[in-house]
Amino acid sequence: MTKATDDAVEIHFIGNATVLLRYGELTLLTDPNFLHRGEYAYLGYGLVSRRLTEPALDAAALPRLDAVVLSHLHGDHWDRRARRHLDRSLPLVTTPHAARRLRTVHGFRRAGGLRTWQSCTLRRGDDQVRITALPGRHAGHPVLRRLLPPVMGSMLEFGPSRGPVRLRLYVSGDTLVFDGLDAIAQRFPAADLAVLHLGGTLLPGGFLVTMDGAQGAELARRLQPRLLLPVHYGDYTVMRSPLADFLAAIAQAGLGDRLVRCRHGQRARVSAAKDEAPAVF
Repeated sequence: MTKATDDAVEIHFIGNATVLLRYGELTLLTDPNFLHRGEYAYLGYGLVSRRLTEPALDAAALPRLDAVVLSHLHGDHWDRRARRHLDRSLPLVTTPHAARRLRTVHGFRRAGGLRTWQSCTLRRGDDQVRITALPGRHAGHPVLRRLLPPVMGSMLEFGPSRGPVRLRLYVSGDTLVFDGLDAIAQRFPAADLAVLHLGGTLLPGGFLVTMDGAQGAELARRLQPRLLLPVHYGDYTVMRSPLADFLAAIAQAGLGDRLVRCRHGQRARVSAAKDEAPAVF
């Protein structure tokens, strides 16, 4: 991955919800999932799902990382390959539930949990990112919400060390659309990019636990980010809503011009300059 220039973030879409982000000297990884096609992710309570795609990068080939941003502790977001290859001294920014388990069970001693609206700041050289935990809800039914691990969205605010924010990137996490998400736009009205976890994941009984195409478009309508990057679709057998559903829904909502057409394995460069179109390569 090449070094991003000032006021731009470079994105490498590795697959599922795994995205490598570089802003200046900072490098972050989201939701590390490096299972290979045909391998199974453990979803809890005896549920597994088979991976249908290959990751664009192997965990052993990752560059130096400053931190991992983990939305929640599920096998398709944090897998056995991530546990094996990631440095146990690496900062992990996640939910309090996931942080406790990562520290006590897996030995990642710098796993830190953020409650909703709490923030932390990471710096390297002249660059920094402020990470704020945002609301998320993995399921609609109250009983199912108690069974699934807590999930967070995150706002990543990039800029110079101890300077103003230059670029805001929202990562939805595995949330469904609910009214609590409206507070995100009230606190952060000018996100440059929204990375949306889609897929329309269905559990036995027909329970939807990630946004399908229509919900993804609805969240985009509510938050009104400048650009949209769909991820977390077509990678596992439990995902039932293809990317085409989201493309049709955002076109119908009049948001099709905001799409960053970055597919699995591709890279995109998103500038803080409002008049500069994202580059995909």
